[in-house]
Amino acid sequence: MVAALLLAIVLAPSAAIVLILLTRRPRWAEGLNLTASAIAFLAALPLPALSLSGRHVYWNRYVILDPFGAWVILCAAIVYLLASIYAVGYMRLLDEEERLPRFYALFAGFGLTTLIGPMMNSAGLYWIAIELTTLVSTFLVAFERAPEAIEAAWKYIIVVSGGISLALLGTVLFYWAGSFVLGPRYDMTWAALRNAAPQMNPALLLLAFLLVLIGYGTKVGLAPMHTWLPDAHSEGPAPVSALLSGALLNTAMVGIVRYLAIIEAAHPGPLPRAALVVLGAFSLFVAAMFIVRQRGIKRLMAYSSVEHMGIMALGFGFGGPLGVAGALYHMINHSLNKSLMFFGAGSMMRSYETKDIGAIRDVGRRFPVVGALWLAGAVAITGAPPFGLFASEFTILRAGLRGAHVWAAMVMALLLIVIFIAFLNHFRMMYFTPPDSEAASMRPVSAWCVAPMWLAFVPLLVFGLWWPETIWQYFGAITHELSAGTLMALR
Repeated sequence: MVAALLLAIVLAPSAAIVLILLTRRPRWAEGLNLTASAIAFLAALPLPALSLSGRHVYWNRYVILDPFGAWVILCAAIVYLLASIYAVGYMRLLDEEERLPRFYALFAGFGLTTLIGPMMNSAGLYWIAIELTTLVSTFLVAFERAPEAIEAAWKYIIVVSGGISLALLGTVLFYWAGSFVLGPRYDMTWAALRNAAPQMNPALLLLAFLLVLIGYGTKVGLAPMHTWLPDAHSEGPAPVSALLSGALLNTAMVGIVRYLAIIEAAHPGPLPRAALVVLGAFSLFVAAMFIVRQRGIKRLMAYSSVEHMGIMALGFGFGGPLGVAGALYHMINHSLNKSLMFFGAGSMMRSYETKDIGAIRDVGRRFPVVGALWLAGAVAITGAPPFGLFASEFTILRAGLRGAHVWAAMVMALLLIVIFIAFLNHFRMMYFTPPDSEAASMRPVSAWCVAPMWLAFVPLLVFGLWWPETIWQYFGAITHELSAGTLMALR
């Protein structure tokens, strides 16, 4: 059953790529990609429940499904589906009919790479999967071929490739450290590294982890390695931005968390978690400073991604049942919320024909439905109740106040207040500042663009009002799997 579902997740977008390239018809390309995303979502939906029966290893131990991986796959599948629906309406506005098949082939490939990364049971194969996400998404960032988009794509591939190179060096050092315990040739699975970690050289292990943290932290968008993220997120088409923020960053976070579990098994002291906490807190600080003075609408969303990846890093860095549960809950809430925000930003950019926040006025009156959803998403993305991000951020704060990094929890609380005020001030300007002159009739927003906003908003609200007990238990299982100790009761 599990093997068939994983196979469906891989084969659906793979088949879509082949068929899109064979047919080369825009409407066929839309339908094939949308069908592939729906199949991937339906196949990913039962994986968390099925993963609780134990680790499922397939295909000569190259592929694994565990509770943590199943959760990240589900988050990526949700964003892939929502972004595929939105892309149908959004991409038709670009007047690029001849190039649409190429876009959807790349988009399906991007969705595929974000889905297979959490399945990789080998540290080396995981690195390859992350590198593939870079190669595919670079062409999507530059798809509109504007000078700014091409510059953003070059910046993206150069900065991220530099970071991924450090991650590769860290992976090699992990393998070298393991060779003194397991011999010169061994399968570099996550379990093998974790079991051998207590006998590895501590200094070599710590150096390898720090390299991996910086390397994959670049892909996650943690400051100060985040410099590619604002440009790539703001210059790519809106559905690509949603997939970059809501799916890719989570997939990259998988590597950091798995390597953290490996080094924690060796009991190296406080440095590994402290390094992750410092990067998380610094990311929050950088995001807050840029959000305050931001003038571009999609760059505002991009720096919000830096903020939320920092919060997630704090959750995993704080550790314990509350920290891990908060970070995992934040993962799905951020995926939903940031998809909603990029969808709204993309629609407003096309309707107002500008990326400038100051030029977008009177949104609520001109677009009652889309404007209401986008504004609700803006309130939610700042961590305000009654939405899901409030629940996850509050849980992470509780974990920080109970642990050894109380200072980071206090910094997080202060910066969240700053971000709340600054972010909503931008939306106050766009919604409640009257236009300078009566504008011409605005381009209506397609139903294809509105529907995924509703599909993101409803669960985001539900997750804020109701945190199911089964999800608590599921997060407890992941905490137990990631920690070297015994499972603690979630409170």
